Amino acid sequence: MRLVKTKETPSLSFYTPLTEGGQKQPIIEGGISAGFPSPADDFKEIRISLDENLVRNKEATFYARVSGESMTGAGLDHGDLLVIDRSLEPKDGKIAVCFIDGEFTVKRLKITEGVLYLMPENKKYKPIAVTEDNTLLVWGVVTYVIKAM
Repeated sequence: MRLVKTKETPSLSFYTPLTEGGQKQPIIEGGISAGFPSPADDFKEIRISLDENLVRNKEATFYARVSGESMTGAGLDHGDLLVIDRSLEPKDGKIAVCFIDGEFTVKRLKITEGVLYLMPENKKYKPIAVTEDNTLLVWGVVTYVIKAM
């Protein structure tokens, strides 16, 4: 999967996928044993496309790279690549990319008693209560995170 950078902000870098001729990569079907390996496992290779497996709606999907550490408790670390679907409805408990008061951020949505909060997953950061004074646009819901190991 190839990505083209489309926008960069202090908190996120945005990418769109180039899906033409989606190149398929090898995968070992049936998983990888964390115990004793089977000699037959060497011959279980098939090919998959990450686009076909990670993208549900091509027209509504984009990518962003995480900058910062406000979501480390949710497993989103600095440099991780997020797969974001704009066609999904933002709901309580979902992680979303939001544009609030002119800045992008990725946070967990929390709706309580009619109030929307953008919740960090790191105790060093405070929740953001969205009020009538804020301008908020939920860009999309995070569906996958791609990590470097």
